[in-house]
Amino acid sequence: MSEVTVTKSWREELTSHAEDTGITYTDYGIGVAPTAVETMATSFIGVEGLESSAAEAEGFKEQVKGFLTASAEMLLELARGCRDVVEQNLGNENSFIVRKFGGPWTKVTSRLSFLNDYLPEDRDPVHAWPVVFLVFILALTALNVNDGQDSSVPLIKKVYIHPPSASHIQLPDGRNIAYHEQGVPADRARFSLIAPHSFLSSRLAGIPGVKASLLEEFGVRLVTYDLPGFGESDPHPSRNLHSSAMDMSYIADAVGISDKFWVMGYSGGSIHAWAALRYIPDRLAGATMFAPMANPYELTMTKEERQRTWEKWTPRRKLMYFLARRFPRFLAFFYCRSFLSGKHGQLDKWLSVSLGKKDRALLEEPTFEALWQRDVEESVRQGNPRPFMEEAVLQVSNWGFSLADLQVQKKHKGKGILNWIKSMYSQPEMELIGFLNPIHIWQGMDDRVVPPSMTDYVHRVLPGATIHKLSGEGHFSYFCFCDECHRQIFSTLFGAPQGPFSVNVKANLPPFAEEVEESDDGSLTAMH
Repeated sequence: MSEVTVTKSWREELTSHAEDTGITYTDYGIGVAPTAVETMATSFIGVEGLESSAAEAEGFKEQVKGFLTASAEMLLELARGCRDVVEQNLGNENSFIVRKFGGPWTKVTSRLSFLNDYLPEDRDPVHAWPVVFLVFILALTALNVNDGQDSSVPLIKKVYIHPPSASHIQLPDGRNIAYHEQGVPADRARFSLIAPHSFLSSRLAGIPGVKASLLEEFGVRLVTYDLPGFGESDPHPSRNLHSSAMDMSYIADAVGISDKFWVMGYSGGSIHAWAALRYIPDRLAGATMFAPMANPYELTMTKEERQRTWEKWTPRRKLMYFLARRFPRFLAFFYCRSFLSGKHGQLDKWLSVSLGKKDRALLEEPTFEALWQRDVEESVRQGNPRPFMEEAVLQVSNWGFSLADLQVQKKHKGKGILNWIKSMYSQPEMELIGFLNPIHIWQGMDDRVVPPSMTDYVHRVLPGATIHKLSGEGHFSYFCFCDECHRQIFSTLFGAPQGPFSVNVKANLPPFAEEVEESDDGSLTAMH
């Protein structure tokens, strides 16, 4: 019988000669090594293919998870450590922070302790308020991020310079003045109205929103023009209010106004209307003002009038007036960063004014916004800050006259006792000086651009002016885009509407006839 020989592998052979003690010697010291059975089992376990890849992937996920868990625990411990440090410093009465700031902090917290009443009863204020402030900061940050990412609607509109469109006349000194006409033609106009524009405006403003049918109904011809350096008008090398009044007289002659005309001043444009009343009164049939501007540094203002005026203005507007009076060269910097920057902005910010409820509602109307932006684009056409600086300086500098000079009063023919005795025993014809024709002023009582106190001052020095106080109206709300308001204005100035003259009747009028009415039978009747 033959023997059966069993062939062993080299692993089995090695195991049969030496018993594994389970101890292994490595470079790091003595450790427990796997037993032979475990080693052999491991060599025969299937660790290939998909099972091996899955085990390795699962191990990587576990490592990442463990790393994140450890990081979170470290951050938590760091926060606890910081809290302990803060508590040790703030809780220790002998610490430098407590000794330095403990007293003031106690006073502040005692005054703000009433805020703790708004917290739930089970909340510790020391922990609750930091959480509230943190959430507030995060919410505010999120809102700012969202606003910055919203690019669907353009927030800023660029200024577009339109092609030239004005009519021009040449003045005796060679300058060109751009003007615009509305209403009835010159040969049929019953009343002529010339309107210099206000600051940051142009000839296109006129009476914003006035209807052509209303001008036709009253027979009004409205002429507006660009001040020197504005719009399409040439700049003036050294303009002042006297030159402004003379420009108005030349314009009236050039556009065919042979008789007297009315002058209209709105807001800052009223300083040029005042100049016309002072320097060319013989050319004027009357004056109409809307929120008229007076010099805020006028010496004849009382302390109370000056205080009531200045307190209505924003700090930025006060700064602009101060710079215009003392350091006008610095105005160019502000102008180039606002309305001369080539981008449209908000009117109240550009003019540095606050607006009332009615004015704010009007500014949000698309029709007003369209006209205003077009008017601003025409105003800044030349891109030069100098005309705006000149206009700002004119408002606050010495005008060369006082509004009190326009008051109607008896002219004194001389001084001394002899002239006084003659006036007592003789009846000479009374001669008046000042502006003798009507002055109508409309003032919104909620106006924050030109405060009502300024009109009160004007009425004090010009008691003959007729003041129309408008309850609840602002700076823009009555004058702009109000059909009923425009009708009331014309009715006050010109009486009942009579329409324009016929061409034949106008041709037969005397050169300087003021007001003539055509009756039903075709005859002419003078109106007083």
